[in-house]
Amino acid sequence: MAVGRGVACLGGRKGAGGPCTSGHVTVKMAAFPWRSRNRNYKAEFASCRLEAVQLECGDYHPLKPITVTESKTKKVNRKGSTSSTCSSSSSVADPLSSILDGTDPLSLFAATLDPAAMAAATDSSRKKREKDGNTAVGSDFEPWANKRGEILARYTTTERLSINLFMGSEKGRAGATVSAMSEKVRTRLEELDDFEEGSQKELLNLTQQDYVNRIEELNQSLKDAWASDQKVKALKIVIQCSKLLSDTSVIQFYPSKFVLITDILDTFGKLVYERIFSMCVDSCSVLPDHFSPENINDTAKETCLNWFFKIASIRELIPRFYVEASILKCNKFLSKTGISECLPRLTCMIRGVGDPLVAVYARAYLCRVGMEVAPHLKESLNKNFFDFLLTFKQIHGDTVQNQLVVQGVELPSYLPLYSPAMDWIFQCISYRAPEALLTEMMERCKKLGNNALLLNSVMSAFRAEFIATRSMDFIGMIKECDESGFPKHLLFRSLGLNLALADPPENDRLQILNEAWKVITKLKNPQDYVNCAEVWVEYTCKHFTKREVNTVLADVIKHMTPDRAFEDCYPQLQSIIKKVITHFHDFSVLFSVEKFLPFLDMFQKESVRVEVCKSITEAFVKQQQEPTKDPVILNALLHICKTMHDSVNALTLEDEKRTLAHLINGFIKMVSFGRDFEQQLSFYVECRSMFCSLEPVLVHLIHSVNRLAMETRKVMKGNHSRKTAAFVRACVAYCFITIPSLVGVFTRLNLYLHSGQVALANQCLSQADAFFKAAISLVPEVPRTISVDGKVRPSESFLLEFLCNFFSTLLIVPDHPEHGVLFLVRELLNVIQDYTWEDNSDDRIRIYTCVLHLLSAMSQETYLYHIDKVDSNDSLYGGDSKFLAENNRLCEAVMAQILGHLKTLGKDEALKRQSTLGLSFFNSILAHGDLRNNKLNQLSVNLWHLAQRHGCADTRTMVKTLEYIKKRSKQPDMTHLTELALRLPLQTRT
Repeated sequence: MAVGRGVACLGGRKGAGGPCTSGHVTVKMAAFPWRSRNRNYKAEFASCRLEAVQLECGDYHPLKPITVTESKTKKVNRKGSTSSTCSSSSSVADPLSSILDGTDPLSLFAATLDPAAMAAATDSSRKKREKDGNTAVGSDFEPWANKRGEILARYTTTERLSINLFMGSEKGRAGATVSAMSEKVRTRLEELDDFEEGSQKELLNLTQQDYVNRIEELNQSLKDAWASDQKVKALKIVIQCSKLLSDTSVIQFYPSKFVLITDILDTFGKLVYERIFSMCVDSCSVLPDHFSPENINDTAKETCLNWFFKIASIRELIPRFYVEASILKCNKFLSKTGISECLPRLTCMIRGVGDPLVAVYARAYLCRVGMEVAPHLKESLNKNFFDFLLTFKQIHGDTVQNQLVVQGVELPSYLPLYSPAMDWIFQCISYRAPEALLTEMMERCKKLGNNALLLNSVMSAFRAEFIATRSMDFIGMIKECDESGFPKHLLFRSLGLNLALADPPENDRLQILNEAWKVITKLKNPQDYVNCAEVWVEYTCKHFTKREVNTVLADVIKHMTPDRAFEDCYPQLQSIIKKVITHFHDFSVLFSVEKFLPFLDMFQKESVRVEVCKSITEAFVKQQQEPTKDPVILNALLHICKTMHDSVNALTLEDEKRTLAHLINGFIKMVSFGRDFEQQLSFYVECRSMFCSLEPVLVHLIHSVNRLAMETRKVMKGNHSRKTAAFVRACVAYCFITIPSLVGVFTRLNLYLHSGQVALANQCLSQADAFFKAAISLVPEVPRTISVDGKVRPSESFLLEFLCNFFSTLLIVPDHPEHGVLFLVRELLNVIQDYTWEDNSDDRIRIYTCVLHLLSAMSQETYLYHIDKVDSNDSLYGGDSKFLAENNRLCEAVMAQILGHLKTLGKDEALKRQSTLGLSFFNSILAHGDLRNNKLNQLSVNLWHLAQRHGCADTRTMVKTLEYIKKRSKQPDMTHLTELALRLPLQTRT
């Protein structure tokens, strides 16, 4: 049984017999009365279908490569003969289907003409060669650049530093102007001697930041000197900087100093290499990617040798070693075996360095350069490593101990200074090394006394799989280490990092955890404890159940709670939470871990607490595969989401609000009580009370409740029982109560419309009317401008879009028996008429045109679409003549508004708008009006002339429109359009 309003005819209703009296649309009667044409929608749909054409494919296929046939035609005219044609054709492959090898032909052609393009090609070739050289080491090798920032952040000092600055001399600048080559060489040698004799200035009492700034200034000075062709000055700067690496007066800062100085050395090495490489390239050729010394011209080789001779004349060992190592790659220009011969010699040079800290960093730099230029020459790098093992005992010698006493540095603070260099050496040696070599290295380290430092570097650099399979052996070695120099908990931390990447033997897993945790739980310093616990929590989550994880979390709480130690360890505690939620994909198990929520209570700083809650909610949204109704999960996540929501205040950024709302909405989406719709609605009611400050969450809840109502309709197949009808009305009431609490005007408008459509679909007619009336009453509140993605935009286009959608719904809304004919349309027209529109806007007329379309559709005997079990006006009125007359009167009132506006656009600056609107109105009449009516026919002709009157119309559009009219006139019931087409001339611009 369809739901109706009880309306039988127009005669018994207030204001139905004559013009409308329910509103104040009292526009003067138009000169052209409106008559809607009768529509046969089924026939129109059928005529608009595409005609089916059988395609004989044959060899044709749209993805088949295209063959272009080029035809050449030549006319031959001979005396006494007729004109004949000679043609030849050739098949040319489609250029887009061929693969270009290297640079495209146009670029190559341009390069032959343009020297700048030739230089660009050379530069491109150089970059490609450098890239290929770097890829000799795979992506699994961690580059030095990744370690640089960590070293600078970790090794700092508050002590005062000193630095020697190079002071430029006049001789250096004067020498640059000497023309004779011998004089130039002699002058440069004098400059180098002058530097060796001390043209320097020592700066004392520098802070660490001042020191860093001075080093950066030297780096820039090096580049400037090179750019101004002062190569000797550049070399002096590099020598001076290299000398700084022999200074260990502030020993805690040495690793950071090494990073800063080697940056300068890298710059110098790159500049020298590029300089020599540029000398190998002439205007006609480019060096191949893998060139040999035979490809190098004599000038480049002589320049390269000159650089090596200059460096060999440096008197001090450390600057001579570092500067030569920085240009090691240049040996490629001299001989094929240059690098392989130079590496062992440089390795032997390091034996002359007495300070073990300086020596180990020199070895690290040699390994770094060696891996960049010749990663295949592992023998020299291995020799470097074994040399280091032979001198390792110097670290615990008397000389070092005396130096530490002078500087007031303890051994546990001194030994970690070796870690960056040793880790890098071990990483280079062990990279893709066979198991036998790794085992030999481990055995050698085991034989040395006081080997905790070595053991830590082995576990930091060797492959995780190698360490994991020998976990019990490493635990035994850790137990035997002397803890006075290097703490055991750091060794267990390094072991835990490896076990997080690779799995140990299954039978050893529990024993490994027990041995490690015996040491970790005895740590008294909270920072040391949490640094180790953070690593081993991941191992526990990966290989054990919630019982062991709960034990570990309880131990962390026990160590972190006294004296509120957790306040200084938030990053590590956050890391623990992230590792736990990463490995626990079943959140019912996670939230049943007894100590999980008490662990969250340690995050008492609001910003940190919110970040942790965001991490948990994000993990739930990503990992939860199916909707849940588990009360353990719901209670825990409601608490977590409530924590995020309560952090919102007046100072919270919009981006943060969006992020929080997105996470909360993700949680709400994953909650489902199945067919228990009442429980689902109760959950949405609870969420509304908890998350009332986040508008996107409220919007999502409204959509969710509307979806719930439609699911109920689907289950009942549109036939509601008394119980489901009451439930649907409860859903509708939820939406009607919630929407006014939103701030965005267009958000409220669209939700009123959407909720009204849902109410209408569920046969809640009074509630639907209430939604539509609320939307109509809200239209006057629409501001002139709105903010969209941070930009202020006029709101009229958005209002036009909403009203067009609204009109589509109003077509099927039945009239209320107590409110008169088309009462919602009348109220909406009154609001549109009273709304304050922009002065130069035509949107009001476009809206009136849409109203005309709506009223035309309402005049049909059968509407284009319906809602199941809801009687629309076509069923209620049944084509009643009085209803149609009232509909036509509204059409005429709207037409008067449109024509009046067109009349106001007669000024020069508005003629283009008048033409566009006139043609648009003409098309509306053509589509919806009955042009057999003489007055409407004459109006359409007048609009056609108006559109072309001042030459503002698009001729192509007018031609297409006229062709369409002629085509339609051939239809059986459209013959009257033939006469109309004859009255529509086309005017050309003159």
